[in-house]
Amino acid sequence: ASCQVGIINGLSGWVASVDDSPADTITRRFRYDVALVSALKDLEEDIIEGLSKCGLEDSACTSGFSVMIKESCDGMGDVSEKHGGGPPVPEKAVRFSFTIMSISILADGEQEEVIIFREPKPNSELSCKPLCLMFVDESDHETLTAVLGPVIAERNAMKQSQLILSMGGLPHSFRFHFRGTGYDEKMVREMEGLEASGSTYICTLCDSTRAEASHNMVLHSITRSHSENLERYEIWRTNPFSESAEELRDRVKGVSAKPFMETQPTLDALHCDISNATEFYKIFQDEIGEVFQRPNPTREERRGWRAALDKQLRRKMKLKPVMRMNGNYARRLMTKEAVDVVCELLPTEERREALRELMELYLQMKPVWRATCPTNECPDQLCQYSFNSQRFADLLSTAFKYRYNGKITNYLHKTLAHVPEIIERDGSIGAWASEGNESA
Repeated sequence: ASCQVGIINGLSGWVASVDDSPADTITRRFRYDVALVSALKDLEEDIIEGLSKCGLEDSACTSGFSVMIKESCDGMGDVSEKHGGGPPVPEKAVRFSFTIMSISILADGEQEEVIIFREPKPNSELSCKPLCLMFVDESDHETLTAVLGPVIAERNAMKQSQLILSMGGLPHSFRFHFRGTGYDEKMVREMEGLEASGSTYICTLCDSTRAEASHNMVLHSITRSHSENLERYEIWRTNPFSESAEELRDRVKGVSAKPFMETQPTLDALHCDISNATEFYKIFQDEIGEVFQRPNPTREERRGWRAALDKQLRRKMKLKPVMRMNGNYARRLMTKEAVDVVCELLPTEERREALRELMELYLQMKPVWRATCPTNECPDQLCQYSFNSQRFADLLSTAFKYRYNGKITNYLHKTLAHVPEIIERDGSIGAWASEGNESA
């Protein structure tokens, strides 16, 4: 009946390491089931209220509750100690966390599940509960897998079982469904055994190569899954047809490591925003320098265009240049206002038109993968999405052909090709993004 929530040592059982960082400083975590109990206890009032709102008696739900959980995991850059003094630890960290997205119930004799609780702010750092904090570099695959291994074992055990927990004084049973969607592309590729993001296999959702994706920008469907990645890894490992390395790689479509953790193939809305803004920032520079007329400019020329763009954005929009594109800069840059400012630097009306149309289409598409619930928040844009993305792709392959001949960025491909299908499957992209974990 009492919930004791303690922090357990994520490395219990490890001997103190002889490495440069002592093992007992590497990680701290909650036991997964205990953390879930604690999170559910926090929601007790909401659950009871949800039941009464739906007119359900406590006794009418013998089948128990289904709890949908979003898992997020992300590396955190520079966390080195600013004034020294502690034990020596790596200066990168990784945070693994979960958010309770919804709780539903199947009442006796009913066919449809009723949702009695839905997280109103799925991307807030407040709803994003930390499970494990580690001093690990997210690129250090071996250490990361060693530390997260027990977490995944606990998660797998919970998939098969149910939790009995008292709510409002009565015992109820809870079943958990886990969906790992709060990962950026780098982490997904690492967890799912895919090659790194510069690979010719550009997508974590389909088998397309970069050349195919730039040639056919819109028509792709989601084919990858965790189980398929595991099968492909087995083929990669055993090479049953005794093929050459090239043929083998083509057969497994870039799966060349063992998938370690199941993630839900989706698109990370936050990084999609940032990546596409970076791309537009480069297009702006290319347009200022009229690259469509004369390819292969020198480095110096490029630098000059970038300086001109930064100066214009700073003067007209108070946008300071940033070292690396971040969410806030991306949101300010991807506006009609910013395009108008950039258009002042373009020599011909024809190019201004093309750039304005490109941004206009993008701004029509963006709410669809940003919204927590697109069917309610932007139904019109959702209906027009496929049409808009087709038009966007046409523009890229005509007016901006100089940039997209045989190449396209990973997130731009996903933005154009996969958004409607993911929304049809999950109902939302924005709600499942990694922002909560990122801001926390």
